[in-house]
Amino acid sequence: MMKIRVIKSKRRKKTASARVKDGVLYIRVPAALSEERIKSVVEKFKQSMMRKRERGRKDWLVKRAEKLNKKYFGGKLKFSLKWSNNQNKIFGSCTSKRKTIRISSRLAKVPKWVLDYILIHELAHLVEPNHSKDFWKLVNQYKRAEMARGYLMGLGFKEEKI
Repeated sequence: MMKIRVIKSKRRKKTASARVKDGVLYIRVPAALSEERIKSVVEKFKQSMMRKRERGRKDWLVKRAEKLNKKYFGGKLKFSLKWSNNQNKIFGSCTSKRKTIRISSRLAKVPKWVLDYILIHELAHLVEPNHSKDFWKLVNQYKRAEMARGYLMGLGFKEEKI
């Protein structure tokens, strides 16, 4: 959660502004604004910053998946990808018919090589929709696959949940 600092300015008459510096959201508002209106302005800027941050995270995730698609699948896979806030028991999911991949937002803070494993795992489902031997051959092309599975198990999840 980002820290928020509201600065009341006597020079400001009508407008409010916001910027992030060193992980703190600074919001400048007119000093004459009521507390109720300040709360509304703060909420508006907070939501706006969260949307921008989310877009940046999604863009990064898609670029990462496209890079892995090129490296491990020759760039031939077509898919849509997004973070998911409601995957509490699984790390990712793939609907191979619709070519959609969802990655649990809980993974936003794991090391990149672990997230790469999850992305490769889900991308492999676009080729092999089950957990067959051919599927695992695709996934195990990733040289850190075994280590990533161990890391995920250390988080308290079993292999079946991946």
